Amino acid sequence: MSPALEHFDLKNPPLGDAAAQADVVDAILNGPETELVPLLQAIQSAFGFLPRDVLERLALSTHIPLARIYGVATFYAGFFFTPRGRHIIRVCHGTACHVRGSPRITDELSRTLGVASGETTEDHAFTLERVACVGCCSLAPVMVVDRRTHGRLDAKTAVKIVARAAEDGR
Repeated sequence: MSPALEHFDLKNPPLGDAAAQADVVDAILNGPETELVPLLQAIQSAFGFLPRDVLERLALSTHIPLARIYGVATFYAGFFFTPRGRHIIRVCHGTACHVRGSPRITDELSRTLGVASGETTEDHAFTLERVACVGCCSLAPVMVVDRRTHGRLDAKTAVKIVARAAEDGR
C-alpha cells in the first residue's frame, strides 16, 4: 500500500462522498508515484475499481486527457470500471478445461449466483469470470476462488466450494 494511503480505511472506500474521494485522490497524487499506471493502481487499490468521477479528478489534477487515461486503463486487463465482489471466481475455459466440462461449471455457478460471467452479485459478494487459461491443464477443469486453485471439478463440487467461501468469509 502506498504510504500516502495508510490513514484511509480502504475496506470502506468513500464512494459517493466527493470530499472523501478528493482526499484519497490528493493523497495518491501527493504520494511517490508520478506515472499513470501506478496512479491507476493506487486508485483501484483505494476504491476497488476505477470510478469515473475519480478518473475525471485525476485528469484535471495531472493534466492528462481523460481519453488517454481510459486508453491506458482499458489496455490492461487488471483494471476494472465497476465494483467487484469480495470473492473473485475464475473458471478456466482453456482447451483442456473446456473439454472436461468447464462450460457446465460456469453455467451452474451463473445459475446459482444469479449473474452472468463477467458480472458481480448484487450484494458484491462474488464476481464470476470466465478466463482463457490458468495454466493447470493437468487438473482440468479448474476454478480459482480468491487465488485458491481447485481442480478436477464438476458443477456440484464447484458450487460447494463457492458456498464454503461465502460461509468462511474467505
